[in-house]
Amino acid sequence: MDKVVFDKVHKNIKKLPYFVIDKLIAWAKSVEMKGLREIRKIPGYHDEPLYGKRQHQRSIRLTKSYRAIYVEIQSGPVNYIILEEVHKHEY
Repeated sequence: MDKVVFDKVHKNIKKLPYFVIDKLIAWAKSVEMKGLREIRKIPGYHDEPLYGKRQHQRSIRLTKSYRAIYVEIQSGPVNYIILEEVHKHEY
């Protein structure tokens, strides 16, 4: 079972555009319903591992400009997906 945790980004989410919030919530619901392994297969999210200082973190693309960074923590039968930050990606 997968559980998405919004604790670290709770305050930041209120400052995001509504369409980004909608996409993030849709992703979280999909992860909790189908599991993270299945959602990673969807090419539109561009789920990928990060490197360097962000090793052990992953990112998903919410829109062309916005990314969400998360970590996965296995605790018994529950796989926690902890959102670390949601931000506008700079190219």
